Amino acid sequence: MNPFQKNDSKETLFLPVSTEEVPPRPPSFPKQPSPKICGSNYPLSIVFIVVNEFCERFSYYGMKAVLTLYFLYFLHWSENTSTSVYHAFSSLCYFTPILGAAIADSWLGKFKTIIYLSLVYVLGHVIKSMGALPILGGQMLHTVLSMFGLSLIALGTGGIKPCVAAFGGDQFEEKHAEERTRYFSVFYLSINAGSLISTFVTPMLRGDVQCFGKDCYALAFGVPGLLMLIALVVFAMGSKLYRKPPPEGNILNQVVKCIWFAISSRFKNHSGDNPKREHWVDWAAEKYPKQLIMDVKALTRVLFLYIPLPMFWALLDQQGSRWTLQATRMNGNLGFFVLQPDQMQVLNPFLVLIFIPLFDLVIYPLVYKCGINFTSLRKMAVGMILACLAFAVAAAVEIKINEMAPHQPDSQEIFLQVLNLADDEVKVTVLSDENNTLLAESIKSFQNMPHYSKLHLKTKSQDFHFQLKYHNVSVYTEHSVEEKIWYTLIIREDGESISSMMVKDEENKATNGMIAMRFVNTLHEEVNVSLGTDASLIVGEDYGVSAYRTVQRGEYPAVHCRTKNEDFSLNLGLLDFGAIYLFVITNRTSQGPQAWKMEYIPANKMSIAWQLPQYALVTAGEVMFSVTGLEFSYSQAPSSMKSVLQAAWLLTVAVGNIIVLIVAQFSGLAQWAEFILFSCLLLVVCLIFSIMGYYYVPLKPGDVQGSTDKQTPQIQGNMIDLETKKTRL
Repeated sequence: MNPFQKNDSKETLFLPVSTEEVPPRPPSFPKQPSPKICGSNYPLSIVFIVVNEFCERFSYYGMKAVLTLYFLYFLHWSENTSTSVYHAFSSLCYFTPILGAAIADSWLGKFKTIIYLSLVYVLGHVIKSMGALPILGGQMLHTVLSMFGLSLIALGTGGIKPCVAAFGGDQFEEKHAEERTRYFSVFYLSINAGSLISTFVTPMLRGDVQCFGKDCYALAFGVPGLLMLIALVVFAMGSKLYRKPPPEGNILNQVVKCIWFAISSRFKNHSGDNPKREHWVDWAAEKYPKQLIMDVKALTRVLFLYIPLPMFWALLDQQGSRWTLQATRMNGNLGFFVLQPDQMQVLNPFLVLIFIPLFDLVIYPLVYKCGINFTSLRKMAVGMILACLAFAVAAAVEIKINEMAPHQPDSQEIFLQVLNLADDEVKVTVLSDENNTLLAESIKSFQNMPHYSKLHLKTKSQDFHFQLKYHNVSVYTEHSVEEKIWYTLIIREDGESISSMMVKDEENKATNGMIAMRFVNTLHEEVNVSLGTDASLIVGEDYGVSAYRTVQRGEYPAVHCRTKNEDFSLNLGLLDFGAIYLFVITNRTSQGPQAWKMEYIPANKMSIAWQLPQYALVTAGEVMFSVTGLEFSYSQAPSSMKSVLQAAWLLTVAVGNIIVLIVAQFSGLAQWAEFILFSCLLLVVCLIFSIMGYYYVPLKPGDVQGSTDKQTPQIQGNMIDLETKKTRL
């Protein structure tokens, strides 16, 4: 009797064979024992990898923290353009991991891929720093160097992103799986530590250090570049200690080909002559092995849930663009510390380090004790809702900022204020063309005007007649004005009489956290004012009016000035966030020239601390959505598809940044309305995701891992791969 014949009382020894083609398996790398850390089971080589990741994340997040303000203030782009390019760069950084994974898996291996793309990374930082040097060419050259440098940085950081963490996991032997799990926790900690420190330090390098008389963006980009160079050197130093697996073959390419073959076969056989298949991927069975088809089925189930995810990333990544721009219109003085607008981003990694153990050790156990089945998909849905609430709070903050900001003149309107620099009171009357009185008020000498007066025009431009009564003298003058412009009427002494001049305050607008100032010089000689910049501010003699100059917030107790005959200092006092000042240089006392200070536009009153609730909400949402989502996805995908799933997860981040780019360029909405739009869109997406999750049947770990145990044997040439089962002889 044939011992292998089927019998109901015995288990089968061999499974049936199949003639399906199987891609050859790569040779396994030699498992050489590597030095351990202090007698533990942790390989010494992971120290170099963790330090490398810390420096690389410092480099990336440090550069990115000041990027939006660099576009806005250095390249002088608009807020919408700055936001769009920022998110285009972020999106590119999450597209390039596909390229990095393909290079590592099919050609160079992880180690060489990290080395070569890190060199590209460093070169990108060097070019980006050169593009931030004011003395190097004009704006066109700065823009070209910046875009080229950012492209290289995106290729470098994205290319090594899928390789470094996996390469660290390769250093552990299979029997040390517990140590490998703890390594990934330390690895994630190094990411957030690098992000936390760099997001705090690089804005200080930008704002607190002056380069060529301006914010030092070259230093703010150069230091992250230096950290990336250190990351490369540290990683290369551990070369002899690493276990370096050879390239495993491009599984992503196999998955794409299998899916494409299944779709094309399905449409080619739509006539119904062929028998129906249980699943659409089964149409690839004629060419691809059964195990690959089973793995692709499991993968597509997870990818289907990925469809709504980009909207969450569209909200989360606006911390570095829209929220930073919002912070520039707020007061960063916290009493004990003055916070730069781009330093607010430090809250995200700081809160991540707090929230992860808080949720894992406190909140989730309490929820489970209450008898609530808080599944992974429910956690992700709650994370989306928290992000919705964060943007609703951001919209409320934006509305409050707009209420406290000065209004702008509309069509056929102007804003006018009068500055009386004569030595006595002057009564000012503004008359229209028909001699109707539009404004009448008495203004004392050097009186601080509390606000601008709004005047209506009949056309886009109009002549106004002014009657100035000074002592017993009446002076009539005429000035032309244009709509939508701020004006200052400066009254000055002219012998025994007075005269006036009309000055446009065209730059009298929101200055995004910077301080704007101008000078009026009543002295009889030209004054050269040094504001800590290479180019001095020249103020002409006899009531000359300077151009505006923007400076950083701070105390200015002794600003050096000089005339042809003497040097002196002016005490400008505290110049606060977002304010616009006028300084009148006078010599009315025996103490020498003094500066009389008038605040055109008051400083930002809204404290930057009001952004804390929206950062707390969006970070809590990130912890519940991102960490849980990645863990859930990995648990639902077969082991051979982990790298493919990582690439797909990063692609959702890229698509989310593209959504922000499109909305910023084409929505045309006010900022608060744009925040509401994103909040509502994510709420709708959350409802769709909840419905999809309700009908999703999770795979048990045994189902995913067990697929390998049920694999059908394959034939390669004349060799038969036989899979044995439990057998009773």
